[in-house]
Amino acid sequence: MCAAALEEYCGSVFWNASFLDREDPDLPVCVEQTVLVWIPLGFLWLCVPRHLVSLCRRTKAKTKHMSKLYFCKQLVASLLFLTAIASLGVTLGEDFGPDRDTSSTVKNASVYYANPVLYAVTWILVLLCQEVVRRREGAVDSATLFTFWLLLVLCDIFPFQTLLREALKLGTINDVPRFCLFYITYGLELIALILSVVADIPPEDEERVKKNPEAGATFLSRITFNWFHSMVVKGYKRPLVQEDMWELSAKDSTSYLNEHFQHFMNLELGEARVRYQEKLKKKRVKNRDKVHGESFQNGLGKGVSQDVLMMEEKGKQADGKKKKKDKKKEENNYPNAWLITTIYKTFKWILIESAFFKLLQDLLAFASPQLLKLMISFTHDQTRHTWEGYVYAVLLLVVAILQSLFLQQYFQRCFVLGMKVRTAIMAAVYKKALVVSNDVRKETTVGETVNLMSADAQRFNDVTNFIHLLWSCPLQIILSIVFLWLELGPSVLAGLAVMVLMVPINGLLATKARKLQVENMKYKDKRLKIMNEILNGIKILKLYAWEPSFQTQVEDIRGEELKVMKKFAYLTSVSTFVFSCAPALVSLATFAVFVGVSPNNVLTAEKAFTSISLFNILRFPLAMLPMLIAAIVQTSVSRKRLEKFLGGDDLESDIIHHDPSFDTAVSISDGSFAWEREAEPLLKNVSLDIKPGRLVAVVGAVGSGKSSLISALLGEMHATKGFINIKGSLAFVPQQAWIQNATLKDNILFGSPHEERKFEEVIEVCALGPDLELLPGGILTEIGEKGINLSGGQKQRVSLARAAYSEADIYLFDDPLSAVDSHVGKHLFDKLIGHNGILKNKTRILVTHGVSFLPHVDEIVVLVDGKVSEVGSYKSLRASKGAFSEFLDIYAKEQRNQNHSESEGSRDTADIELIPERDDAQPDCPLEDTVSATLKRENSIRRSQRNGRLRKNSSFKKPEAELNKGQKLIEKETMETGQVKFSVYMQYMRAMGWGYTITVFVVYVIQNIAFIGQNLWLSDWTNDAVDYFNITYPDWKRDTRVGVFGVLGIAQGLFVFLGTLLMANASVAASRILHSRLLNNMLRVPMFFYDTTPIGRVVNRFAKDIFTVDEAIPQSFRSWLMCLLGVLGTLLVICLATPFFTIVIIPLAVVYFFVQRFYVATSRQLRRLDSVSRSPIYSHFSETVSGLSVIRAYGHQDRFLQHNETTIDENLKSVYPWIVSNRWLAIRLEFLGNLVVFFSALFAVISRKSLDSGLVGLSISYALNVTQTLNWLVRMTSELETNIVAVERVSEYTELENEAKWVSDTQPPEKWPKDGRVTFEDFKVRYRPGLDLVLHGISCDIQSTEKIGIVGRTGAGKSSLTNCLFRTIEAAEGRILIDDIDISTIGLHDLRNRLTIIPQDPVLFSGTLRMNLDPFDRFSDDDIWRVLELSHLKEYVTGLQEGLQHEVAEGGENLSVGQRQLLCLARALLRKSRILILDEATAAVDLETDDLIQNTIRKEFSHCTVLTIAHRLHSIMDSSRVMVLDAGRIVEFDSPSNLLEKKGHFFAMAKDAGITQDGITSL
Repeated sequence: MCAAALEEYCGSVFWNASFLDREDPDLPVCVEQTVLVWIPLGFLWLCVPRHLVSLCRRTKAKTKHMSKLYFCKQLVASLLFLTAIASLGVTLGEDFGPDRDTSSTVKNASVYYANPVLYAVTWILVLLCQEVVRRREGAVDSATLFTFWLLLVLCDIFPFQTLLREALKLGTINDVPRFCLFYITYGLELIALILSVVADIPPEDEERVKKNPEAGATFLSRITFNWFHSMVVKGYKRPLVQEDMWELSAKDSTSYLNEHFQHFMNLELGEARVRYQEKLKKKRVKNRDKVHGESFQNGLGKGVSQDVLMMEEKGKQADGKKKKKDKKKEENNYPNAWLITTIYKTFKWILIESAFFKLLQDLLAFASPQLLKLMISFTHDQTRHTWEGYVYAVLLLVVAILQSLFLQQYFQRCFVLGMKVRTAIMAAVYKKALVVSNDVRKETTVGETVNLMSADAQRFNDVTNFIHLLWSCPLQIILSIVFLWLELGPSVLAGLAVMVLMVPINGLLATKARKLQVENMKYKDKRLKIMNEILNGIKILKLYAWEPSFQTQVEDIRGEELKVMKKFAYLTSVSTFVFSCAPALVSLATFAVFVGVSPNNVLTAEKAFTSISLFNILRFPLAMLPMLIAAIVQTSVSRKRLEKFLGGDDLESDIIHHDPSFDTAVSISDGSFAWEREAEPLLKNVSLDIKPGRLVAVVGAVGSGKSSLISALLGEMHATKGFINIKGSLAFVPQQAWIQNATLKDNILFGSPHEERKFEEVIEVCALGPDLELLPGGILTEIGEKGINLSGGQKQRVSLARAAYSEADIYLFDDPLSAVDSHVGKHLFDKLIGHNGILKNKTRILVTHGVSFLPHVDEIVVLVDGKVSEVGSYKSLRASKGAFSEFLDIYAKEQRNQNHSESEGSRDTADIELIPERDDAQPDCPLEDTVSATLKRENSIRRSQRNGRLRKNSSFKKPEAELNKGQKLIEKETMETGQVKFSVYMQYMRAMGWGYTITVFVVYVIQNIAFIGQNLWLSDWTNDAVDYFNITYPDWKRDTRVGVFGVLGIAQGLFVFLGTLLMANASVAASRILHSRLLNNMLRVPMFFYDTTPIGRVVNRFAKDIFTVDEAIPQSFRSWLMCLLGVLGTLLVICLATPFFTIVIIPLAVVYFFVQRFYVATSRQLRRLDSVSRSPIYSHFSETVSGLSVIRAYGHQDRFLQHNETTIDENLKSVYPWIVSNRWLAIRLEFLGNLVVFFSALFAVISRKSLDSGLVGLSISYALNVTQTLNWLVRMTSELETNIVAVERVSEYTELENEAKWVSDTQPPEKWPKDGRVTFEDFKVRYRPGLDLVLHGISCDIQSTEKIGIVGRTGAGKSSLTNCLFRTIEAAEGRILIDDIDISTIGLHDLRNRLTIIPQDPVLFSGTLRMNLDPFDRFSDDDIWRVLELSHLKEYVTGLQEGLQHEVAEGGENLSVGQRQLLCLARALLRKSRILILDEATAAVDLETDDLIQNTIRKEFSHCTVLTIAHRLHSIMDSSRVMVLDAGRIVEFDSPSNLLEKKGHFFAMAKDAGITQDGITSL
């Protein structure tokens, strides 16, 4: 009926099967005039309304310029319009024209009127569309128009050839005008198609497109990722650097994402909070009833009125049985279940788009097996026309190409989505960290918060990449089963059963593996913790010769770790076995059941190979589902952590009022403040009024709440009652200076604009002038993390300078003057804080321990136990004899000492100790360095110091060039570039063992042969269907077929299993060797290596690189091998089936090789850039968290937020291209794979006469699989290259040169040194070859039991002297004799074991107290108790539960500084050696401890030679002789009293310190 109408409309036959049933088929003209015209036009008409709406909507069109390209496009469309009009004219002319054929009454069919009209309308629409595109913001072409032109050109191919064939057949042209018009139109359409591919970039956008080519990419370029080409080429020519990265588009930028995410987050979180409050209400009501019931039984009537919650807490502790239930309750004590919805709402559209693409791709995936089936039946049936085969081949190609395009679009969207989710979470965590309250802060350490940002955000990233598989996997499974059922009927269930059985087995293996993984992580953490400590305390280990003890500790843990790793590897090999047997077993089960069920079931090639390709589709979702579920479970843990952190309470912003009507600058009215909501207040009923412009000192004993008062003023504490009013802005100087990793200038400006005059003044006031001269880059010197290259005093002064520069109204100083020397303190007080300082008109609150400043302040506030006990001026408080005078009495003694100790003259002003001798660089680099993985700082920290010294000593000026080099302390770590050398692979294989390596290879080759054999057997089996056509199939034949098929399948699995087992053993062996080499070498590296290499970088070798060697390399090595053999096997099979194929292999291989080389070079470098640019995000974050109070005090949260956004953006700039580079590669490789499919099909058609259908099926089903494998092969190659770098980095550190032997052949006598005489003979030393001398020829004799004091300004070489005694630096010339033995001739351990040092910084290791005193277990417990008694620690240790087994925390955190110092003394007492070196502690050890130590040393070491490096002169006034060093030479060496009479250097120093002759006698 429909056909009849169409026939009338066309005036010719619409459809007739005879058209196709011949060797040269064609389509009926009617179809060409209707259907083929309607398809493209229909498409355009459907899409047009959307475009036109925007044309109407934009009233004031932005008239962008009209390019030549635009004119061309419009011209072509206009010409096409004219052709349409012309063809309408032709028809009208024929029907109504003057020269029409009057005799015939037949008019032209209506199609000849309708089509020109349709076309004319369409061309007008096209004109309008092109105008719309021109006006659209940022549009360079139109996808709609491109698709339209493409469809049009494709559809018009049919009439094109019909007309031509007809003309050729007849030899004349029937309808000349229409013939001409058609070909003119076709030519114009082609031109239009070509024009629609070209980008039309307006001149105003050209700059933007240069910075981000994606913005100027056309539709075609976007779907093939062609716009990325320039980056790949650049990356191939030379390694990419951060500057080559393109700008991000606005929608990908952090600020945009964060804004959107925050918007939805606030809505969702608000709702969640409401839900949470309701839950709490219900809970409270429940508890109230419960408590009522209990209270009467226990007679606790009074307790009821108390806060019910308190009761609940008590109940919890008492009631053990309820613990489990309560734990569940406790878990959700925060608003939950809002994060996922927030993410969904923020990124809804990307999700929907990618789901659409995934759906299309999934459906297309099932088209290939059906086409394969048609193809096989075509080769089978020789009577069919050849053109059918070509159609199938082309269809296979088209389907494959569409599938590739959809798949890549889907992946692109998913990966970008993952990136965006990660970014949004990171930005949210950072933003939250700036406002988070102390309750939440106390629960999470800095490391954990950094982890939220790195690990948990990454987890979300990984899961969102594959989130669609949740619905796509089940869909694929269902579809596969349906199609399989159609092929093989119910016997599919057998194969399916096998697959389903695999799932629990895999699940079981996975849970087991996860357990092992957790255990492994435990050992890893333990090992890294020890490593971190070893590296932080390496100097102590070397001085005490304790390395072997720690080496065995690490080796033991590593041994355990490797055991677990081996177990894990075996498990993996079992699961690999299961996984690789699966396809063979599945097809075996299915086919066996199929042929066994009834004799009529014969396995034909169609059935066999279609099912196999369907099973191949099935494998993926079945493997992915369990993995996906595991990943989701892991992510849910991260979700909880993130929800807890992001849903926590913020700091209350209303504690502090800013009411300008108050007449005081600061007033606290009856305030009580606590650190947490529920805690007892630390400050109770505090009332304070401070008038503007006053200088107020806050004093009190330790722990009386001075710092808490400052925190309360900053709004960091929780107000339980009362309020604070502050008039004006704040500046805050914390007790421990917080220094950013930036230049010195930036640290002081802290975001304020730079004003030269003010800046100079601040530098002058804060006594930073002399330091600046020494710093290699002046004010532009870059300061390391945590201010690593500044001494404590310098940090504090920078912190003061920052405050002074900020010009606030109120200054809070939290004891900043304790970290600097007393005369510097005096200078700072006078010039900065005091009445003549530059802040004299501001309000200043100074917390201080220094009694000397108190007479000069306006008012003193005395705190006792968190209460204000008295307020008044110095005089009135002295008179009142209250708490204040007690405080003075305690500190008066200190005051007296301080006068003596104004130590080495103007020590701090000439603070050359640009980098203190690395000892007093805080030993607190926490583990987060391992998080912020790699690239930290290089470029000899020492060198800059040395330059500083030289400059002081000789008037030697550095050339300019060198200056610039010295400024940057943090240079990038050497980053590998270019290809990895083959020798590295060899090195790894050598570590695995050659035997293993070769066996593994052979085993995998055999496995592959078995695989091919099995498939060849199958194709042979399917030929039985032809041989036994209409004859009963013999049973023996059937059994042989099934049997051999099964055996080959199992053999495959077994060989894979064997290969994996061998591989596991080999890789564990390699890991063991590489790690022990690394560890062994790192403990034997000379000290200067550690001074120039940041610890983070060494830790990183032990953490990330060893992890890569342990886990990533074996994995990627195995996958790479299997992929490689898989690809080779496939090509081999195709060549066997269709020998023609070999011709195509060569060009394909060449293309493949180039694509692969280009990609690997670029991708590798992008990965590196990604990790390089990731570290700053985390280090900036941990820096922010540690400096929160300072940032909040100055109110700079927004600036830091912005900085964080730019840092993340820098990282995204390399992540995004990396994602695209993968797509760029994938689409090119898939095209190659699709060509392989096409050619294998094509050649099968060409040589179908000589082929049996089994082989065709085999080669095409193989080819369909090759696309994936090719893709994987490149991925694996690049992954292997990326990973193998770890081996390179590890071996780089195993080849560093070592210090001298630990134990040498010449052993000193047993009791050496008996007397303890030390002789220096013309001793010269330099820190490293190529640097200048630090000690210039020192000669002196030190007799047995002499007590020598060594003094000198900073940088005079005092510490170098001790370093030389221990040979941490080797002599350049001259020698040191101890008891007449030259120390350079004996082993280092022999030497170091016989000397004892008490270092400046008490370094402790985590472990027991006992281990800290005696790591080798050489002494009995009695010995240890004795020394503990001598060092005044006995009662403390006896008071501990575990006594000597008490666990010391990392770095000795759980002991006070004083106790640590005493423990170091105990170490020295235990060693009982004749020579003691005492590097006097500069740290503020309280005076009692100091006295204890001095007295013990006098008593216990009276029979020893003692060398004291003094920083405070009064402590060495009782030495037998004093050695004065200056610039590496001895300038004076005599008894103190003689030196004072001489009036030389020593006298000058003593005078500075306020020690005089009579001072000495009074001593």
